[in-house]
Amino acid sequence: MEATLAALDALGSPFEWDPQIAGLGGVRTAGDPLPEATLESIRRTRLALKGPLETPSGGGYRSSNVRLREAFQLYANVRPARTIIPGGRFDDIDLLVVRENLEGLYIGHEHYIRIEDDPHAVAMATGINTRQGCKHILRYAFDAAVAQGRKKVTVVHKANIMKALTGIFLETAEQLYAAEYQGKFQFETMIVDACAMKLVLNPWQFDMIVTTNLFGDILSDLVAGLVGGLGMAPGANIGADAAIFEAVHGSAPDIAGKGIANPIALMLAAAQMLDHVKRTDLADRLRTAIDQTLNVDNVRTGDLGGGANTIAFTKALVARIKGGA
Repeated sequence: MEATLAALDALGSPFEWDPQIAGLGGVRTAGDPLPEATLESIRRTRLALKGPLETPSGGGYRSSNVRLREAFQLYANVRPARTIIPGGRFDDIDLLVVRENLEGLYIGHEHYIRIEDDPHAVAMATGINTRQGCKHILRYAFDAAVAQGRKKVTVVHKANIMKALTGIFLETAEQLYAAEYQGKFQFETMIVDACAMKLVLNPWQFDMIVTTNLFGDILSDLVAGLVGGLGMAPGANIGADAAIFEAVHGSAPDIAGKGIANPIALMLAAAQMLDHVKRTDLADRLRTAIDQTLNVDNVRTGDLGGGANTIAFTKALVARIKGGA
């Protein structure tokens, strides 16, 4: 987070910051991984840049990320993946995964059934998709495809087996495209397992993927792997009344405080945040500076095959920004 704020400061970004605590830090200071002060701050600003949060193990704590999405009805999870460092296994990748964020199997309606002396003899989970929820995410994705000039949208489902739960998503997509978006982009549907296989065989056949909650979580991590891993993967959580931007990767307590983490995912999330507030000029400058720091200056953190620590990478990036990148 410190590295990202340094980059935004160098850009002269328009944001004023109201630092708040969540995750394990929230438990330590307020007894809650998502303190009320943090929620109130987001209600007021309607905008947040969120670092990776550690969810305490045990104790019945729910994921702070899931709670944030529910609290602000952040129905769209937008995860772009673009090749920044050429020469890897896959070059020239430019994919956008749009994931439904509030429904499906991720709603967490689960319980066990006891049989005799085994309290966990049966495990059950309930998934819910609504017509309205499907329309929200599909309309968002289709509008984004038109606005960004995306040539093809792939709707990913498992309606061959989960005929109701993901069938409603597929059915709504086909109806919405036929009624309002016909001819504006190429439209295709694909079963999730086939999509996963095709992504690693020929990712260039995809442009935008829109899918349900669980499938989107899995496929967006797969897509991140095509461009260098989760250290290069930003995400935006968009709702009607708030937007929260984050690195896709989770927390890494084993390297916390060592100064070796790759900050690019959160920096790219900050670029999405700048796009969201209509400062695409600053967002493009930030993305260009990241490209040049990695590929012209060849300053890279260890996960990208380099020897720079977080501070060294940030200094090089800030120099690029101030140099007019």
